[in-house]
Amino acid sequence: MTFNVPVTESTPKAAIQTQKAEEAKENEIEEDIQEQIDQEKVEETLPIEIHYTIETASDEIDKFLSTLKNNDDHQIASPLEIPEVVWRFLDLFEEKIPKHDLGPDGKAKTSTPVLAEEDTLLFLDSVDRVTRLARKMSEMKLPENTSDQTYGVLNNRIGGVQQRAMSFLEDEFRFILDQDIFNLDHKKDTTKENNQETDLKPVAESNQSAEDPIINTPRVSLEVSSWLNKMAKVMISGGYESECVEIYIIARRNAFDESLNNLGFEKISLDDVQKMHWDTLEREIASWITTFSQCTNVYFAGEHKLAEVVFADQPMIASSLFSNLIRGVMIQLLNFAEALAMTKRSAEKLFKVLDMYECLRDNIPALNALVPDQCANELQNEMMAAKIRLGEAAIFMFCDLENSIKSDMAKTTVPGGAVHPLTRYTMNYLKYACEYKNTLEQVFREHWKIERTDSSSSSRQETEGEDQSCDNNNNDNNNASQPSPFAQQLVSVMDLLDQNLDAKSKMYKDVSLSSIFMMNNGRYILQKIKGSVEIHEAMGDTWCRKKSSDLRNYHKTYQRETWGRLLGCLGLDGLMANGKVVKPVLKEKFKSFNSMFDEIHRTQSTWVVSDDQLQSELRVSISSVVIPAYRSFMGRFSQYLDPGRQTEKYIKYQPEDIETYIDELFDGKRKP
Repeated sequence: MTFNVPVTESTPKAAIQTQKAEEAKENEIEEDIQEQIDQEKVEETLPIEIHYTIETASDEIDKFLSTLKNNDDHQIASPLEIPEVVWRFLDLFEEKIPKHDLGPDGKAKTSTPVLAEEDTLLFLDSVDRVTRLARKMSEMKLPENTSDQTYGVLNNRIGGVQQRAMSFLEDEFRFILDQDIFNLDHKKDTTKENNQETDLKPVAESNQSAEDPIINTPRVSLEVSSWLNKMAKVMISGGYESECVEIYIIARRNAFDESLNNLGFEKISLDDVQKMHWDTLEREIASWITTFSQCTNVYFAGEHKLAEVVFADQPMIASSLFSNLIRGVMIQLLNFAEALAMTKRSAEKLFKVLDMYECLRDNIPALNALVPDQCANELQNEMMAAKIRLGEAAIFMFCDLENSIKSDMAKTTVPGGAVHPLTRYTMNYLKYACEYKNTLEQVFREHWKIERTDSSSSSRQETEGEDQSCDNNNNDNNNASQPSPFAQQLVSVMDLLDQNLDAKSKMYKDVSLSSIFMMNNGRYILQKIKGSVEIHEAMGDTWCRKKSSDLRNYHKTYQRETWGRLLGCLGLDGLMANGKVVKPVLKEKFKSFNSMFDEIHRTQSTWVVSDDQLQSELRVSISSVVIPAYRSFMGRFSQYLDPGRQTEKYIKYQPEDIETYIDELFDGKRKP
């Protein structure tokens, strides 16, 4: 409190001035205090300014969204006040987007995906909040005749931020899918280098040979798979499902194309397949078999798991994407199979076609287990069509062997009566074919069914009742007693071969050589049949016994035509007259024997019996007939020849010499 000193006339002037100055100063202080008090009152009436971060603003947005949720089914009575935090959240979030943005070339500024950053989850949560904010604002029921433009401005603002965020997510989603997160490096396996992987490769691949190429099987780290899943979920929730799906399917198709190329399989048109040389086509078939097997057992299983992981919250989308992806790959593979089935058919192609048929047949179950129901029928129809085409082609190629036999009408005989090249080719072909016996049995059964299906409808109607009756009553008996279609075809081929060989044997002027020819070929055929359980089962014991009987008959014919005539020289007809030996006749008999034996030895030592057992059997049988007869004849009549020059002239061979020369027969060595 200020005490004022009264001013009198006696008060000095200086004191008066001092007092006035003090009063002015006090008034000034009081004015400052009052001004401060008034300012504080004004500030109390203004809102307090809050400094938000993206985290604190997110919490406030959640509260605001909760408020909007309570008004979902109620029209608000007055314009809803938009809190300042909504605008601040949008500003703060938009500032975050450029930090994740890609470079001007459309590629990431660094080689490290943004998923490695600490605020990744916050970023995705913020995108989700923007999406929910946009949805709630668009669903809000405003009062009629509302003229407030705030809602429109806010919606535009939210839409702009959302579009920019989703654009980034599209780029980043594509960027991650395009990176080496699926082990695209085919030169090494990085499984052991990263123990945090989610191994999407099925157990089937563990049996893969070390020599097989390492393939592009999806094998994604837990971090990446979680990031992809969250991104897909946010994009789809934000209304960008089509963009997300398109990016995913393109990326995986590109990965598949790269993997198929690494396996050596390329897209080949029907015309190109038709024009390919067989050597080139064989290599393409080998690549096709590897690719088809890897796809159905490894690739598709991995892709199925990958789609389930990325789109775990959208099983229908995952199923659709997987179906579309494998359908495109399968159609490409099946087109090649059908193109091959349409190429010019020849017997040499059979085994590669059967390899493809088996690959298709054996891998269909694994594929059916993965394919969703919505595309299972379509793919099954495509696969069955390709399988039928390959089966029909195999039937025609096997039957083409008959045409090869029928068309082999060469007029030139095989030197020495050796095994004919046609016999070797046919039996080796059948032996190799019987390694596919089960497959060929299946193929022939299915082909016959197709033939019956393709028969005229009238014929089917006439026999339908009878066929059904026979099938019901005699099916088991027929299966037990009748040979399979493949076995019937095999017997047909063997009968044709026999007919062809019989015709070729008649081209030999020498009946003995003709018999040797038939023995050689018959023994070769029997040995091949005995060496193949499948052929033996198909031909049966009865056929083999008949073939052995035929060989014995050819052997008898040979013995009769060659050695029977020789032994005729040692006959007694005309040798005796009045109880005495007629020397001129005896001399002529020895002379004829020597001459004929020389000719037989000279000729038949050039003949060929390549089977050691048959060769030995022939020599033993000849010796057992000729040597005893010659020894007996010589022992009985040699005494009637004059000793010395006459004996040496007419008795050219001793029994031991005959045996030696017989052992030189059928060596195929032409004497000078």
